[in-house]
Amino acid sequence: MLKKLLKIIVKIIVSIVVLYGYNIIMQSFNLYIPINIYTVLIIVLFDGSGFLGLVAFYLLNFR
Repeated sequence: MLKKLLKIIVKIIVSIVVLYGYNIIMQSFNLYIPINIYTVLIIVLFDGSGFLGLVAFYLLNFR
């Protein structure tokens, strides 16, 4: 039980760091993905494909 909880906490922290890193890198292009519970939850549940889906969604809808 404790291992599962620790794994989930690590995934949440990693997803926040990934979103923050993306926002820092893409700042010069004025492309941001907000760091909120929904975007973090999508990345935690769907891993890398969730992040790529968020990037594609924001590029197609808000550009």
